[in-house]
Order: sequence, then structure tokens, then C-alpha cells
Amino acid sequence: MTRVHAVWLLLATAVPGLLFAPVFGLGALVPPIAGVVVACYAVFELCLRFPALRPWRPLLVLAAGALALVELALFDTTVGGLPTAASLTGLVAGVTDSWQLTLQSTWPVRPEADLLLFVPLLVLLTASVGIELLRRPAAAVLPSLVLLLLSQAFIAVSGAVATLVALAYAVAVAGLFASPARSAVALTVGLSVVAGVAALAVPTGPAYSVRQNQFAGVPLPREVSPLAEVAARLADPDAEVFRYTSDAPVDRWRLVVLDGFDGVTWTADDRYRRLGAEIAPPAGVSVPTTQHSAHVTVPSGQRWLPSQAMPSSVTGAVRPLVDQDAGTLLLPERGGPAEYDLRWREPFGDLSGLPDAAVSSDVRPGDLGTVRDGIAELANTATRGARPTFRTALVLEQYLSDNYRVATGSELPTGSGWPQLGKFLLDTKRGTSEQFAASYVVLARIVGIPARLAVGYRAPRDRPAGEVVVRNKDVLAWPEVAVEGVGWVPLDPAGTASGAGPAPTGLAEVTAKARAELPPPNEKLPDPPVSTPAPVDEATSWTGVWVSVLWGVAGLLALLVVVVLAIPVGKLVRTARRKRFTGARGVVGAWWEVRDLLRAHGTRITPGMTARDLAAVSAGSVVDGLHRLAVHLDTALWSGAGADEGTVAAAWKAVAEVRGALAGRPLGERIRAVFVIR
Repeated sequence: MTRVHAVWLLLATAVPGLLFAPVFGLGALVPPIAGVVVACYAVFELCLRFPALRPWRPLLVLAAGALALVELALFDTTVGGLPTAASLTGLVAGVTDSWQLTLQSTWPVRPEADLLLFVPLLVLLTASVGIELLRRPAAAVLPSLVLLLLSQAFIAVSGAVATLVALAYAVAVAGLFASPARSAVALTVGLSVVAGVAALAVPTGPAYSVRQNQFAGVPLPREVSPLAEVAARLADPDAEVFRYTSDAPVDRWRLVVLDGFDGVTWTADDRYRRLGAEIAPPAGVSVPTTQHSAHVTVPSGQRWLPSQAMPSSVTGAVRPLVDQDAGTLLLPERGGPAEYDLRWREPFGDLSGLPDAAVSSDVRPGDLGTVRDGIAELANTATRGARPTFRTALVLEQYLSDNYRVATGSELPTGSGWPQLGKFLLDTKRGTSEQFAASYVVLARIVGIPARLAVGYRAPRDRPAGEVVVRNKDVLAWPEVAVEGVGWVPLDPAGTASGAGPAPTGLAEVTAKARAELPPPNEKLPDPPVSTPAPVDEATSWTGVWVSVLWGVAGLLALLVVVVLAIPVGKLVRTARRKRFTGARGVVGAWWEVRDLLRAHGTRITPGMTARDLAAVSAGSVVDGLHRLAVHLDTALWSGAGADEGTVAAAWKAVAEVRGALAGRPLGERIRAVFVIR
């Protein structure tokens, strides 16, 4: 074990840490990772010079690395350059919270210590373990390989980047394994060639990330929906809502997007993320975009902030959550006035093919609840029986604009459930933008057009050259349809957003032009053009197939190894998180644990089954634990007294009793239970 081997090991540890660069940016990661690597080598060198310190080397490595992180990443918590209690708290948060906050944020993440600290801490732990295993190079490299796999689980690299990463990692590993330079070069070249062939031969799709299903977990406000406030705001038209100045004309501002409908209530998806340094455009947008900006001031303490369809960044004192697909901004909690700078993207360039564009195949039409009689026939009549395209969506908009009228005066209709929509569509044919937008969405969904409902404000008709004041009278609900390659396109069946000052360029202008070119209502819509697939070179196709098959098999084998290790670890993490629950949720967490244990051991569990139901179909000493758990569930959920720490502890004691009973089952059954995925 020489100094050279230690250097190669630390380099092999640093490379996987730098692979988090797509998440945080390379410049933010280099200083803390370099500080950790230097601190680890300093301790290694110190222990070589003073052999009496070797038994304490792991602790010294961790302490030196932690001190380096405090000085480089948590320097604002030090006093006179010395760590404080706040520094220790920051390190603990780096272990417990920073990785979760990163998964819940838009990427790239803001390069702040409370978010990125888990990466240098992982590098520190990996280096510490690797140094202790340095006498066995094959074992010493395993921790860095695990960190490499973990970085790829966050965001996988491919193509030329993957080749460069493989080259850097291969150089470090070769130096660790082989002392002679020729052997190191040979191993490096070999591994690099393999990585290069893989990067060039295997087609890559969107990079996988464990972040895909991780959201901020902040519940939506339990307040009156902006949709239900449309009529009330129109009744008080002059009240100010917010102000803005922008560098380009604005068509409308959104507050919330509602795509869930059960026949009575419209709801928004709880898919908000914490705001990162930049917000990527929504999935499915392939047309070029241009950037615009505005300075927005919201005097009231509302939680939904005015936004645009494709926000790219928000700067200022506020730190809102963002729904990337809907383009909506939400404050975590109600506060005072909000002032921020918003940048957003708009489709730009040649959009002449928009009228003939197909609706998005990646978005399902949406829920409808129980459709009333006569509504489906009305939807087919309104769209002239045409196939779902963007032109069909415009025909539906035209039908509502021509056959229904906007309500004015003091008696304004309210409500957007089926009772109100049925009355609007089949009887009165009079409503506000609330009824127009909701009716459009349900009719579009009936004929297969993916649509959703947005609520916000139109740009005032009498907008001045400088600061624009948006008032209650500008409130607007409108539908949006998902168009292939373009994303969500806003429409205006009520006709109340049009004519609002200078015509915005881009998407709104193209939509207005397509609207003006629609055929008369008595004419059938032309069939959309059918694209001809390009010819396929069979030889090239088969070569690609065989390469993909070989790499697919290798990938499956690697995935199998990862899964075998990940399943039991994941279950342990899940159990630990459940044990942290308190109150009634802690008792319910114990019930979830027992249910999952028995399901893994082959017990058939159906939805709605209670602990006593489960005891009735179980046997042996498991039954006693289930009965005791049922008593604690009754106390926590139905007694009205709730659950204190003693009740939670007793519930988990019942879990331990069930677990002990299952430990007596045959070995084969217990092994299968460990690796059951569900």
C-alpha cells in the first residue's frame, strides 16, 4: 500500500462525485470534492508518518473531511473560521435532507450547501472505506463503483460524455490495479474502447433518473379554487390583483391548471417541485422557443403566483414551488406581498403546420365523471365528427363562440360541475368564462382531444406602455389542448381574451390565423395529411438490433445485480421511515409494515382488508400480533383520543411479534420474502 495507490483510489472516488455535475453544475462541486480528497490524502500521509495513528485513521479521515466541508461549503456557519453547532446541524442535514431536497427540485439545482452537501459526504464515506480496503485493490474499488452507480441513478450520462467518464475512471482504476505503466495504459485503452463502442453503437433515449417520481410533497392550498372565484371577481371589477412590466406583449397570466374532474369538482395535480436554478421546458415540446421576461408585483398574500405556460426561471425574494408541466407557481405558505422577476419560453419560428398538427399521443384525454345524456351527441355535432386534431379543437372553440353567449350584469352563473355544465350546454347557453372553459374541456375529452382547464387573468385591454395593472375584471378561465411537438396551446371559446391590446406574436398569432381560416360551419373538415414512413435499410437495421440485444442482455445482468442488493436495502429504508412517524400515522405505519410483511410471505391481501380481517385468514402466532395491532389501530383512529408515543411503541411491538412469528417459517419462504418487490 503506497502513496501512489492512495492517489489513484482517491481519483477513482472523485470521478463518480463529479458525475452529479448535470444536477448542480461542475463549478459548484469541484471545491467541496477537492477539499474532501485533499483532506483524506492528508490523513493518509499523516498515518504513514506516524504509525500509532493508523487504528484511528477512519475517524480521522471522516473528521478531516467534515472539517473541510465546513470551511468550504458551510463557511457561513463558522465563527472566526471555527465550526459551531450550526455547522454540525448542517452536516447532519446533508446526510438526512439534502438528497431529498435535490430530488424534489427542478434541475439544475441551485448550487447551495443545503442541497449539494450529500455529494461530497458520499465521496468522503467512499474514500474512507476505500482507504481501509487498499491492501485488496479489487475490494477497494467497489465503494467507488457503488457511488458511480448511484450517480447514474440520479441522472445517467450517455454518448461522448459517457466515453470521457469511462476513460477517466479507467485511468484511475488501472493505476490502482497495475503498477507498471504499460499495464495501466493497456487496461485504460481497453476499457475506453469498450465504453466508446457502447456510446456510439447504442442509441440513447431520455436519461433515466430516480427523480422522475419525486415531488416536493407540499399539499395544495385548502382554499377557494380560483375557478370558483371567477364570478365573484367579475362582480368587483376594479379591485387590483397584481402589477407587471414585461419586455414583450403578454396574452394572459395563469394561476392554476386543473386537469382532474370527477363530475363535480375540478382539481390540480400535486406535482410541484422546489425551484432550481433553471426550469426545463415541459416534456413533448420540440419546436424552437424564445425567451421573454417580466417583473411582477403581487400586493396580496395569495399562494398562487401569476406565471406563464413555460417558465424558465424565477428570481427575487420569493422561492415558489413550480409545476413544470402546468407552468404554475405556488408559494409553500401564505405570506405578505411578493415581488419577483419571471423569465419564460414561448414557441418561436415556423409554426405554419400547427392547424394540421395532431393532438399529443402522450397525454390521455382526462377524466369526465358521469357524462349526462345528450352531451356526447353535442360533442360530435360540435366537432363535425372529425378526427381529433388541432383544427378539430379550433372547430369546437368556434362552435361554443357562435352558439353560446357570455353572461354580463349582476346575476352571473357560477359552478362548473355537471349540473351547471348541463344547464349551460343544453338549456341557458349563457355563462362566464368558467362555464365556457369547463364545457370546452369536457366536450374535447369526449371526442378524444386531450384538454385541461386553466385559470388566471388576461392582459388588460387598455394596457399602458409601462407598468400594467391587472384587476378583477381581467379574470379568465380558458381551455388548453395538447398538440404534438408544441405542447399545451391555450384557446378562448368565450372570446373574452381576444382584442386585449397589441396582438402577441408567436403561438397566439398563429392560433388566431388558423382560427380565421377555418371552413364554414356547414362544411366538412378536411382529413389531416398522412405522413409516409422513410425506407429502412435492412442490413443496418439488423446490425443495430444485434448490438442492442447484446447490450440489453448486459444491462439486464447489471440491473439484476443492482436489484438484488437494492430490494432488501429499500425495505430497510422504508421501515426506518415508517418508524419515524408519530401519532396516528405512526400506528398506521405499523399496520402498513405488517401488511407488507405478510404479503411478501404469500398472504393474499385485498384492498380494504383490516387487521382483524387479516387475522381471520392467518394462522399460528401471527394471529396474536395482528389482534394486538388491531386494538392499537382502533385506539388511534376511532377512539377520538388519538395515539401517544406509548401507543405507537406498542403497535411496533406487535409488528416485532409478527416478524418473530414469520422467522419460524421455512428458509426458502423467508428468502423469497426478502426479495419480493411489492
